[in-house]
Amino acid sequence: MLKENNSCTHGVSIRTTPEKLWEAFTSPGLTRKYWFGYQLEASWSVGSTWRLTAPDGKVHAASEIVKLDRPHRIEITWRDEIRPELTAEGYSNCAINIEQDNDAVKLTIVHSINHSDSKLIALVATGWPKVISNLKTFLETGEAQSK
Repeated sequence: MLKENNSCTHGVSIRTTPEKLWEAFTSPGLTRKYWFGYQLEASWSVGSTWRLTAPDGKVHAASEIVKLDRPHRIEITWRDEIRPELTAEGYSNCAINIEQDNDAVKLTIVHSINHSDSKLIALVATGWPKVISNLKTFLETGEAQSK
């Protein structure tokens, strides 16, 4: 993990295919399994909205899909919808890159914002490793932690 005051980068290799990893990111039923009950919801087309919804139904983050290159890249803008101090920081950018790497797939997530000393980046810098670790376990074993 690389973290600066306005960006963080996380990467992991997963024994899966780009198509299965793409499906894991774009299927609400699958995101709920490895994202600790949260689910990503979108129509997955450029310009459409997406939402990260908690198990209680509250939308925690939302915004717009900026770029899609199935099954290699998802780029979205991201804004926290729960915490006023994070919402006030505005929109961040989250790029999800998926690339074949021999018999595995390299997943790299870069989350950045044009705001120095971002509290949002500090939060996602600790959140993304938990999510992608659970995603890796889920895709490789079929099991995931629920909390």
